[in-house]
Amino acid sequence: MSDKKEIVSASPKVRKLAREFGADIYQIEGSQREGRVSEDDVKSYIKDSISGKSVKKQTVVSEEYDHSEFGEVDIQQIPRIKKIAGPHLEKSWSEIPHVTQHDEADIKDSISGKSVKKQTVVSEEYDHSEFGEVDIQQIPRIKKIAGPHLEKSWSEIPHVTQHDEADITEMEKFRKTLRDLYTGEKISITPLTFIIRAVVKALKDYPNFNASLDPKKEKIIYKKYFHIGIAVDTPHGLMVPKIRDADKKDITELGRELKKVTKLCKELKIDKKEFFGGSITISSLGSIGGSFFTPIINQPEVAILGIGRAETKQVFMGDKYENRIMLPLSLSYDHRVIDGVEGARFCVHLKESLGKDFAYKLAV
Repeated sequence: MSDKKEIVSASPKVRKLAREFGADIYQIEGSQREGRVSEDDVKSYIKDSISGKSVKKQTVVSEEYDHSEFGEVDIQQIPRIKKIAGPHLEKSWSEIPHVTQHDEADIKDSISGKSVKKQTVVSEEYDHSEFGEVDIQQIPRIKKIAGPHLEKSWSEIPHVTQHDEADITEMEKFRKTLRDLYTGEKISITPLTFIIRAVVKALKDYPNFNASLDPKKEKIIYKKYFHIGIAVDTPHGLMVPKIRDADKKDITELGRELKKVTKLCKELKIDKKEFFGGSITISSLGSIGGSFFTPIINQPEVAILGIGRAETKQVFMGDKYENRIMLPLSLSYDHRVIDGVEGARFCVHLKESLGKDFAYKLAV
């Protein structure tokens, strides 16, 4: 195991200031809420260093682990081009306050050269009670634990999110006709079980999505196992348990496993180890609503698939419009490991697996 550093909560601007003065951000004690480091903290640290005062060192928290604990892995050297591009992408992501705006335009607008301006967001801290009544509460325990991990993932991983739609009309028809061969009773299988099967199928064809980056050893860890993380909404907060060996389970077994881990999470009886050692995570908002979103990668994984709520839409099929059930897909991936072209191919693979004539194959 390599040396680990703590998760430090600080804005890109503050991190840049620390770098310019040669200060180690991991050594600076944050004075803001939840230990967040501010510009004043950096300046005070530099001032104390110059004057010879001792500076309190923060506790180190480890988030890395041995991936081979969860199954067979294959560790390979990072390809030369990705090795060169990786630090540049990471630097751009950590220093530039990105805002991504989604919209649709008539193709004539594209031809005429119209474009959407990139906006910037300025964050200012102030006393909210100056503007009216407020209610200050403690951050729930689960969110308090997950928060620094999400912030670390978002600040360190150069995310790319790709949006697409899958036509699941045939899959839904097939799913609703499933019945027990012996009793004839209807089998209740959620769309998520089919999606898990489709994701496993895509991971086998695109192994870069079933990997983890080991920057210190300059290698990529390719996992030979298929443990799919499922984001579970609980009264205590969001949890992401793993469906182990999803490639070895049929559609009925996956359905039972989903119910089991969901129940354990809601009752706070899930083993903590089940939150580690994943291949990829699926975050589904289908039961709630919404379409496309930007899911944050669950580090040390390199990709996460967001699922929106399926809607019936008019789609041009051949020579006429038809009502089709379209499922929104939002795929976020680590651009240091996965190229845009590979991301597009992964999405196309998912669409084909969930589309016409493939639902039956996913079920058996």
